[in-house]
Amino acid sequence: MGDWDLLGRLLDKVQKHSTVVGKIWLTVLFVFRILVLGAGAEKVWGDEQSDFICNTQQPGCENVCYDHAFPISHIRFWVLQIISVSAPTLVYLGHVLHVINEEKGIREAMKKAQNDQANLFHKKGLKLPKYSNDKGKVSIHGRLLRSYILNLLCKILLEVGFILGQYYLYGFTLQAQYVCSRFPCPHKVDCFLSRPTEKNIFIWFMLVVSCVSLLLNLIEVFYLCVKKVSECLNRKRDYNVTSVTPVLTKKTFENKDHMIQNWMKRELHLQKREVANEGGKHSILEDHNTNDVEEVHI
Repeated sequence: MGDWDLLGRLLDKVQKHSTVVGKIWLTVLFVFRILVLGAGAEKVWGDEQSDFICNTQQPGCENVCYDHAFPISHIRFWVLQIISVSAPTLVYLGHVLHVINEEKGIREAMKKAQNDQANLFHKKGLKLPKYSNDKGKVSIHGRLLRSYILNLLCKILLEVGFILGQYYLYGFTLQAQYVCSRFPCPHKVDCFLSRPTEKNIFIWFMLVVSCVSLLLNLIEVFYLCVKKVSECLNRKRDYNVTSVTPVLTKKTFENKDHMIQNWMKRELHLQKREVANEGGKHSILEDHNTNDVEEVHI
């Protein structure tokens, strides 16, 4: 098994861009999968082929029986599983880094520009940073939320696929005796595994950890969906519109785009009100009567 340092460093960067459940999943991956696999499981399976003994001297029979009993080593299977399950997370990390660099460039352009934020927004067509702050901390919503959920769904499918694959290849338990009758064995041959009980303990341990990781991914998907629905309901409850000005809710604006839009609407309303005041009371009464007539016709 190769060195896990590179994968560990990459996954460590994902922690600050994940939810609480995602951080727990990464801890389970590091401690109960990578660490256990590198520290103990390798030594247990170190003699699996050399101590796979069959009661025959027919050349090639023992190798054929071992290949049939273990199409792929458990260690290599688990290494492939860990790398495959970590791949969607690394793709999400790449998306996050792309968004951070993109918004970092927007902040630098805004600092260099001489115009105010509103003019910069309209003239240059730049969107204000809304996914990350100046320190690089990411808020998971919008396209980042969609990317994160897609990452979770891919991990769920991969976990289920590898659990079913392990059961299809060699089941969840190993027997001390394995009967083989493949060519070139002259008859049914009895083969014996080394330390089957110890290997079964590791097999069940890795299986339980896989199930725990799968459960954490399902919980995280449910948590994000509930959180998103709750935010939508709160936004709908706090959103009010009047004929004079847009009402600012008590909640602090989290998005600078909303701040700019409300500021521009407010300035436009103030300008219209100043023009109306200069017109005098007579024009105001006429407008009022006209509005009443229009309302009657409607």
